[in-house]
Amino acid sequence: MSSRISETWAGLNADARARLETRDYSSGDLALRLGSTGVNASEAINGKAALVEAGAWIPGVEMFSRRVFQQKGRGYFGELTRLNEGTLERLGIAPRQWASALMHRDSAKGFHIHPPYIPAGEDPAVWFKKLYIDEPENYALRPYDREQWDVMFFLTGICEMLLVDERAGMPRRVMRFVIPGDSRPGPDNAAVIIPSGVAHALRNVGNEDLIMVYGTSTVFNPEWEGRIASDVEKCPLPADWDRYLASPGPA
Repeated sequence: MSSRISETWAGLNADARARLETRDYSSGDLALRLGSTGVNASEAINGKAALVEAGAWIPGVEMFSRRVFQQKGRGYFGELTRLNEGTLERLGIAPRQWASALMHRDSAKGFHIHPPYIPAGEDPAVWFKKLYIDEPENYALRPYDREQWDVMFFLTGICEMLLVDERAGMPRRVMRFVIPGDSRPGPDNAAVIIPSGVAHALRNVGNEDLIMVYGTSTVFNPEWEGRIASDVEKCPLPADWDRYLASPGPA
């Protein structure tokens, strides 16, 4: 502990001073926070160019801001997206299926992951390099109709999302950020586009149910629903309940 801090806490006993820690409230490096403690959605969106330059952004992941309009005395209105303009139009993604999901307070999902399509005879690492490194803006190369991409919007609650790039030959990058739903309008309202091969987990960190609407580039396929480190989705019983249920009973 520095002498300055020691002087500040001179009124504590020696044992407490030895155990004392203080929190660093400085903003810190954006790229480091994106892959560790996390950032707000607006920070990631506004800092994308620098994050890409720093090698902290997962190739293929997209985030775009959304505006939620307050309607005094009635509520709010938030447009999700338009398929003929904006990010989805630029990328050439037209979701084949739309769905909704609700996550109760203090609950979590994931990690989920969907298998990337690899053309016959193609080396996966070489294929991904072509798509995301050599020709990253040639969106016509991307096989949206042969693999599941997710486009996620949040209507209520606060979502903390974690993304991990698990594609062969790609650097294993982590992105962690927070997106509030439309019920909490502000600069962090955003949508997220997640490629196949990128594991994703969600936590409801707000005090209300988290409701999301999401589109997928293909229709639901149970065989494409992979799970990694997903025990958080289970609801374990108390240990004494498990012991009671496992007891053989009378002979």
